[in-house]
Amino acid sequence: MAWRPELGSMQELVGYLKDALSGRDQNAQRYATMMLGQAKSSPATANYLAYILSDSPIFQELSLSPADNILVRSSAAINLKNTIRAHCKAFPQSNMVFIRSAVLSTLQDPVSQIRNFAGSVISEIVQKGGILSWPELLPELLALAGNDSSSVTNDSQEGAMSALAKICEDNKQSLDKDYHGQRPLTIMLPKLLDITSSPSAKVRAFAVASINSFLPQLSQTAGNSLDSILARLFHLAEDPSDSVRRNVCRSFTQIVDLAPEKVRPHMGGLVDFFVLQQRNTDDPDLALEAAEFWLSVSENRQLCPSLAPFLGQIVPVLLESMVYDEEDILRLEGDADDADQEDRAEDLKPQFATSKTPRIITNGHAGMNGDFVQTSSSGQSHNDDDLSEGEIEDGDDAAAANVEDRWNLRKCSAAALDVLASSFHGAVFAVTLPYLTENLRHRDWPNREAAVLAIGAVADGCMDAVTPHLSDLVPYLLSLLEDQEPVIRLITCWALGRYSSWASHLEDPGDRKRYFEPMMGGILNKMLDRNKRVQEAAASAFANLEEKANKCLEPYCGPIVRQFVQCFAQYKDRNMFILYDCVQTLAEHVGPALKEQALIDTLMPAIIQRWSKVSDQSQEIFPLLECLSYVATALGSDFAPFAGPVFARCIRIIHQSLEQYVMSINNEAFDKPNKDFLVTSLDMLSAIIQALESRQSGELVETSQPRFFDLLLFCMEDPSNDVRQSSYALLGDCAVNVFHQLHPFLPALIPVLIEQLDLDNMKGEDIDQGFSVINNACWSCGEIAMRESSGMGPHVEQLYQRLLGIISNPEVPTSVNENAVIALGRLGVDCPQTLAPHLEEFAKPFLHIIGPVEYTDEKADALLGFNRIVERNPQSMENCLADYFKTSAAYARHSNSAFRSGILESFYRNLIGYKNLIPNFELFLQQLPTRDIEKLRTSFNL
Repeated sequence: MAWRPELGSMQELVGYLKDALSGRDQNAQRYATMMLGQAKSSPATANYLAYILSDSPIFQELSLSPADNILVRSSAAINLKNTIRAHCKAFPQSNMVFIRSAVLSTLQDPVSQIRNFAGSVISEIVQKGGILSWPELLPELLALAGNDSSSVTNDSQEGAMSALAKICEDNKQSLDKDYHGQRPLTIMLPKLLDITSSPSAKVRAFAVASINSFLPQLSQTAGNSLDSILARLFHLAEDPSDSVRRNVCRSFTQIVDLAPEKVRPHMGGLVDFFVLQQRNTDDPDLALEAAEFWLSVSENRQLCPSLAPFLGQIVPVLLESMVYDEEDILRLEGDADDADQEDRAEDLKPQFATSKTPRIITNGHAGMNGDFVQTSSSGQSHNDDDLSEGEIEDGDDAAAANVEDRWNLRKCSAAALDVLASSFHGAVFAVTLPYLTENLRHRDWPNREAAVLAIGAVADGCMDAVTPHLSDLVPYLLSLLEDQEPVIRLITCWALGRYSSWASHLEDPGDRKRYFEPMMGGILNKMLDRNKRVQEAAASAFANLEEKANKCLEPYCGPIVRQFVQCFAQYKDRNMFILYDCVQTLAEHVGPALKEQALIDTLMPAIIQRWSKVSDQSQEIFPLLECLSYVATALGSDFAPFAGPVFARCIRIIHQSLEQYVMSINNEAFDKPNKDFLVTSLDMLSAIIQALESRQSGELVETSQPRFFDLLLFCMEDPSNDVRQSSYALLGDCAVNVFHQLHPFLPALIPVLIEQLDLDNMKGEDIDQGFSVINNACWSCGEIAMRESSGMGPHVEQLYQRLLGIISNPEVPTSVNENAVIALGRLGVDCPQTLAPHLEEFAKPFLHIIGPVEYTDEKADALLGFNRIVERNPQSMENCLADYFKTSAAYARHSNSAFRSGILESFYRNLIGYKNLIPNFELFLQQLPTRDIEKLRTSFNL
């Protein structure tokens, strides 16, 4: 290493590195961070950082204490990695040679934390420079990790293998690329398999973790080696190291998804292995990895049936694992009655706007979220005992904040039991029932709690088997709502919510009174529990009940709304968010039932009072606006007394967000605004414009300051897909409801709309969200076309080219294609002469896409427009004339629908025209299905 540092400069840098991580003096920390940031782009700084990290001689002359030595070198590693990430491509080759040599030597350091940091820096160099920029690295690391010379120290082996694991995780795709006819992974995999025989448990664990990096994609290289990998995994299943077996569990779980046929023949042995690992009480992470296997297999349609003979082994271990562990019991036991205590700032979770369902005028419905949410998947981990650089270990307060928020063995086991119950039904309940009998009334609350969790977990899959027991179970669960332990009340709310579908759909009025009303009332009452976490669980369960009960709740709106109002008065900030969800779910499912004046007079003052307390900058505005949008939709024109202030505030929030965004673009010192302020405000404006009468909505739009459509134009060009998706939904709603106010702004808005319909403008990383934007743009285009009529003439040619690009692209989702052809057909209603010359080009895909679309007024518009185009260029239908006749017959079968007048007549004119044009018309008809021929004859006199 020919380069040598200057002692004074190094001392100054060491001071900054120490202050940057010390945290004792915040002013010194801020100054050190600033100085390090300014020096980051200098190649010389990178050399100094690498020198310090490697603990070279001149650095040792500073005689730092052992703790400060590790602190400064750790800080050097973090800064070196960030410097390489940002600037390494501009560094001279001589600097990179020095840095590589320094960090590679650091892998021999006796301190594992420093070795791990060095591995992270090495991986970053490979990521930025590419595999070929350091060709000797991988062979050297493999030789060190495998102790090829028989003289490599254990620390060096572990450091090299740790670095390899990081490189494999961070560069998995580039390692499996072809470089001059050779793939690095082809050479690495056999060597990694050999290294899994290392005498060092850490090296073995890192080697298996490295192999795991390539399993999720199962590249051709890994696929070719899969039998060898499996053979090694079966051998390692008996490894004495928990860390090795933890990675082995992860390997099998990944192979389940990628090559289930390889797993099925070994299922008996695997069941024995994973049951044993899940019962490992010394290593909860190992037990969790084992539980992940059951969840993965039970969700795999090919493998799940092979679990049937082993349910007697699997279900009991899942039930055992659903009991809180001792650490969690200590945190939860005797949980305080804290309903009157204000929330701490750290108790409030970040809020995000819920993505609105794209405007769909065709078939389609949104999916439902599951009950068990995995917040932390079993991703790669090099060393579970070490934190990645830059991470700060959570303190006791953070860990205790909410046990229920963590994905853990208990949750994973419950989720696996849920999926198994949905597959095996009564067989799972038969194994579960003895456990429930023994534990539901257990004197120890953790056992009672786990039994209630099990009841809830099997609800969906075992309903038929559980139903005979519900006459006893439901009253007992209702009694548990008064249990002295808050955690019992909490889980009971959740479990009752899982049975709300059964209770709400009981046919006998007596049974509904016996079960549904007490269930609904019990959960509703617990929304005002003396414990805030129970309040939250009850509110969540009630929102679930609202979805399942749907219109059945209409007779109970009075007491429900009154309880919600009390919650508004008593809830602290955190639980206010789930209360908004309860209100909006009620509004969504009972709708007009809320329009009763007494309910409006009760509910709205409570919402508006909270609305007045929330600032424009608070993230609470997101769920509040979403809630209000559902309420506005439910109340319709009865929302008018509240619409003005809400509308004006949304305009203000949009204006502020746009101004802040412009400032952040022009000055890096300003933070970019959270786009959810725009999204939720735009969605709220849509809800108001749809809810009110056109005259009322029009007045709000006309009096808006700044001008409504000026703001909308800015939002339509926003870089965020979410913002543009909501913007085009609002544009379409304006076309439907306030077209008079929209019309003067169309010359400015339509060119932006045309540009949005260009598929070439989509960004690959946000492809799904990008299609949602285009979907809404297509829908708004059709709505404008139906009202602007022939005034669309100057834009039809450009719109046609954009829409054709969409319907001709096989990668475009069905719903987007359907909205595109409907927009195209609606353009043809008043501008058929412009589209007629293109008919031969788009007729076939148009008929193919529009066929399955549900028969709505929008489809009727599109068919009318298409007929008018056909009428002006009938010869261009030669290649798809039979499809057109089939479409005509299909329409005739649905002609009793409330379609626009004139459509049947337009079909009739065209069909009669073709009858006169086709020489042997009867022979032509014979190629159609018999039912179509009969319908054409009866409906169109053919």
